Amino acid sequence: MKRWALVLCMLLIVGSVLSAGGKAEKFPSKPITAICPWTAGGGTDVLLRALAKETEKFLGQPITVVNTTGGGGAVGHNAIRQAKPDGYTVGMITFELNSLPPQGLIPFTYKDFDPLMRLNVDPPALTVRKDSPFNSLKDFIEYAKAHPGEVSIGNSGPGSVWHIAAGLMAEKTGISVKYMPFDGAAPAVTALVGGHLTAVSVSVAEVRGQVQSGNLKILGVMDTKRSGIFPDVPTFQEQGIDVTFGTWRGLALPKGVDPEKRQILADAFKKGFDSPEFQAFAKNAGLNLAYQDSAAFGEFLAKNAADVELVMQKLGLAKK
Repeated sequence: MKRWALVLCMLLIVGSVLSAGGKAEKFPSKPITAICPWTAGGGTDVLLRALAKETEKFLGQPITVVNTTGGGGAVGHNAIRQAKPDGYTVGMITFELNSLPPQGLIPFTYKDFDPLMRLNVDPPALTVRKDSPFNSLKDFIEYAKAHPGEVSIGNSGPGSVWHIAAGLMAEKTGISVKYMPFDGAAPAVTALVGGHLTAVSVSVAEVRGQVQSGNLKILGVMDTKRSGIFPDVPTFQEQGIDVTFGTWRGLALPKGVDPEKRQILADAFKKGFDSPEFQAFAKNAGLNLAYQDSAAFGEFLAKNAADVELVMQKLGLAKK
């Protein structure tokens, strides 16, 4: 009798082990942490929080946004990179992930992350005064070639995304210009309105007010499509200049997350991205949504990194 009891007990134990081993853990079974490398209330932060709010509905778990700031984005990006690759930490990566490495400011690159999806791109626009003689990019470029070093283009600071944007345009078109850094895009735009610059290379949103008030005009946008705010303005590509650029934001995971978990996250965040609530938020905030899936985002990151490094070398901003 004791013998049979022992056998029965062993069978129950084996059955329990097999049952536990055969049942996959439901994912996610606890809250998700979303790391933002920038301060609360900024554009990256509000975008991530809005997306997290809608995505929670599809994951069935809360998403807690944590602002890990410092080092011009370096601290937060490193926190994403070093997070445990269990699928419970996702992060918002931004343009600086590609502009910091050439300067020798971080010992890692986009290759140290698994891209999940691109969310948005805010492209720069080449903008001049309304009374400027230039009415197209062709006019501007021809003048710049005929007067090397005379054209001045304002940006939001040395090494900023808009400084690099102007440098990329100059590199692609073979012109020589003066780069005029300001403490942000707003003072650069003010200087242009005052007649102290030839042009600025900041975002459409940052010149919107002055264009609508009749003080400035946009010659072209560095995007694959026209601006929803100014649909009459052609892109650089439409004007024969193959330049697309802009500051961007996207989601990424630390390397090594299980592919099934990665797909669950990608599907849920895409549903959150597509939700009417998130789309309405982005439109009201003036954000230029530009979704890419994991594969396309990975290709974008590689090309963007190469373009950024090349231009930073030309501008003398890259570490030798």
